Amino acid sequence: MLKTMEDTISHHLTRAAEQAPAENAFTFVDFSTVREGTPASLTWRELETRVRTLAAVLRHSGAAGERVALVGPQNLDYVVGFLAATCAGAIAVPLFPPTLPGHAEKLAAALADADPVLALTSPDSLPAAEKFCANQDGLRVRVSTEEDLLSGSAAWAEPADGEYSHPRAEECAYLQYTSGSTRMPSGVEITHANVCANARQALKAYDIRAGRNCTVGWLPLYHDMGLVLAIVLPVVGNVHSVFMDPLAFVQQPVRWLRLLSEHPRALTAAPNFAYDYCVRRVTEEERATLSLGSVTAMINGSEPIAEQTLQRFQQAFAPVGAVPTAMRPSYGLAEATVFVSASPAGEEPTVTSFDRDALAAGTARPAGGTEEQAVSRLVGCGRPTDQEAAIVDPVSLVRLEDGRVGEIWLSGPNIGRGYWGRPEQSGATFRAALHGDNPGEGTQHWLRTGDLGVWHDNHLYITGRLKDLVIIDGTNHYPQDIEHTVENAHPAIRRHHTAAFSIPTDDGERLVVVAEHARDLAEPHRVRDEVTRAVRAAVSAGHAIAMHDFVLAQPGTVPHTTSGKVARGACRERYLRGAWSSDTHVQKETGDV
Repeated sequence: MLKTMEDTISHHLTRAAEQAPAENAFTFVDFSTVREGTPASLTWRELETRVRTLAAVLRHSGAAGERVALVGPQNLDYVVGFLAATCAGAIAVPLFPPTLPGHAEKLAAALADADPVLALTSPDSLPAAEKFCANQDGLRVRVSTEEDLLSGSAAWAEPADGEYSHPRAEECAYLQYTSGSTRMPSGVEITHANVCANARQALKAYDIRAGRNCTVGWLPLYHDMGLVLAIVLPVVGNVHSVFMDPLAFVQQPVRWLRLLSEHPRALTAAPNFAYDYCVRRVTEEERATLSLGSVTAMINGSEPIAEQTLQRFQQAFAPVGAVPTAMRPSYGLAEATVFVSASPAGEEPTVTSFDRDALAAGTARPAGGTEEQAVSRLVGCGRPTDQEAAIVDPVSLVRLEDGRVGEIWLSGPNIGRGYWGRPEQSGATFRAALHGDNPGEGTQHWLRTGDLGVWHDNHLYITGRLKDLVIIDGTNHYPQDIEHTVENAHPAIRRHHTAAFSIPTDDGERLVVVAEHARDLAEPHRVRDEVTRAVRAAVSAGHAIAMHDFVLAQPGTVPHTTSGKVARGACRERYLRGAWSSDTHVQKETGDV
């Protein structure tokens, strides 16, 4: 292991190129022109040469210590650009191209917040990126490509003797912009030491080793899980990274599973909805071509994990080798770089039935099994690796015993150092102290995640998001439980496109649910009343609450974050603004359920 002072992305890249110069480092499979995909690879030596050359140009251009945004499509250029920025001592800002549908506002907000001196993109995306950046008031950024920067700059290449100018471990490597599920995106400052530590934690948790394993993925490289899994973990662990564009997965999810079949002992990751998507979209004929028996780990994280999804995926793909022990429910967040905990290796996912009323009241009590008892089935996320997690009362700041629900607090070398340009918010979130601790310099600092969880039987269970709690008449309700009930109330409702939230009324907080109808529903107005009655009855029976309003929305209108999660806060804001017209939703509750 490298010395702490040499624990940077730059040092790890040097080591990987020295140890395995001719082995493939990164392979991008391009499905944009050829249906079967066209792979393009860089060896570790080729990668280092490109990265060092571009890094030298960036330093000469004055980018060291400044922000360098990446606004290009997902490909090898993106990998080189990110690594070059971090190796140059700049602060990389991994973002997405302005052509990503529905996210122009978030891109503009992130660019305005980061205020980069340079934005890197690919040649075919240059006109769109230049136009977008030119239209942002107050943004002064040069948009360029790797080719343009390198033209005529051969004199500024790195020295041939390998005496590179490495950044320091404590320096900020990049800003990880949060996906914005509860607020506009904020840039988390991730140091070289943070991300290298988190990569090692993940390598250890999933037992990934150089020369034996690889990573395969489609997750966006601007998202924390995609960035660490597809770029940084391979560099730190010296393992081959195979990746594709997210759109290629959406178009044909079998492409992801084929890459897993073609690359033995792979580590991969996806949100819960992606596994359900594979079950629905991969045909029997396509399944017959797969071989998933050698997959080392399939991380399920980034959003609530559904037991039904685990069961459906296993049932669908067991005939082609999928084993339940490969599915690894996990928990993480951008403020902790990404990875926090995972279910134990070699074990099937742990699912526990909890008394729903007791859980809402703050106690994780296993359900007794009576038919009339309302239960919440939660999937365990194991224990953290080389970091500490505490369950804390968010009001009294007292650490709670096992079995009590509270806010998850984290401490470890992977915790980011704060939000870019937000000292007050950073102090409250990243430097919290437990009640009774001396807030002085020697006190252990904790990260307040804003997530609710509980320790039970040696597993961390995620119960919800503190800001998303629906509180009706003094009783807590987890929105994901209500959304699950709604999505199973009628076949016309589209899965993973439902948002439950509360709004203020003259009678206090009341429940609103917005649910998209299925895309193939030809005449939604004909079944609207039927769907509404089914949803109201199901929510009333399952949660003992009445809905103030129910919206049966058009497909594509429920907002999602850039990482694919339903953005409940944004949905609530849209509802309060009257974004859904009167012909797409039912009448408000008048007293009868």
